[in-house]
Amino acid sequence: MSDRGPNWTSTGANSPGTRDHYDADQVAVRNAATVLILDERPDLQVLMLKRNARSVFVGDMWVFPGGAVDADDATPEADATVARRTDDECSRELGVESGGIAYWVAVLRETFEEAGVLIARHIDSGALVDFSDPDVADRFAAHRDVVNSTESAFIGIVDGERLALDGAGVHYVARWITPLGPPRRYDTRFFVTAMPGGQVPLHDDDEAVHHEWVRASDALAASEAGEMVMMTPTLSMLQRLAAFGSLDEAIASAAASTAADNERIRIRYNVEGHGRIAYPHDTDYATADATTESGVIRWPIPARS
Repeated sequence: MSDRGPNWTSTGANSPGTRDHYDADQVAVRNAATVLILDERPDLQVLMLKRNARSVFVGDMWVFPGGAVDADDATPEADATVARRTDDECSRELGVESGGIAYWVAVLRETFEEAGVLIARHIDSGALVDFSDPDVADRFAAHRDVVNSTESAFIGIVDGERLALDGAGVHYVARWITPLGPPRRYDTRFFVTAMPGGQVPLHDDDEAVHHEWVRASDALAASEAGEMVMMTPTLSMLQRLAAFGSLDEAIASAAASTAADNERIRIRYNVEGHGRIAYPHDTDYATADATTESGVIRWPIPARS
């Protein structure tokens, strides 16, 4: 995990302030990427991580793997590691002029750092990386240790193992911008992907202190009960995930979505929990607050007969 990303535990020496003492107007908004890793176990579930309570940003909260987009994610060498994606294509999908592919690099790097999951294919065979062989698992565990301590090593490791990051298997589904106030602010793109076979997630026991596969409905219920603390973007993504009946359905919707599917989120006044989130199809959407939090979801709910 980057020591400059949203999971950074800071002493505050180089930050605008800590906890309750900082100038909100001086907090820069950084680009970030996070991913919902989905699997059928046997029903549809998502991998969630519990953040270290010491973290300045969303400490002790449940999140999806992710972090800041760093300079090393936005180089020609990094671009070249992403299979079946081009920067032009990624940039159009995200609505940016250029550099969109760096978000794919960042989210795949962070997934490896935080959760020990590497979504990549062997260049020679096209097969997804599989850690079933203990020797392979040990080798990549050592690679992960290196990346966690020297983030810039990631691309070199991918190249050295003759791998290509599976960009085509990762789909953009949402954008959230942290509201004014927290000592860390991020413009975060959310992605969806399927858990590769032959791998087992493992939190890093530093930035993330626990991981769990959970049904979206169960996570929402745990949030309501105060058992899992989450931010609004996380809750919103779980609400959307709960609308899908299978992994294939969820991935197909994400893969086929376009800007025409964008839904801008609003927040209901004086409502707590995930019930505070209002969507365009809700009857009270027009009266909900459009300024408190900025979120756009591009992950259409499948039509039901």
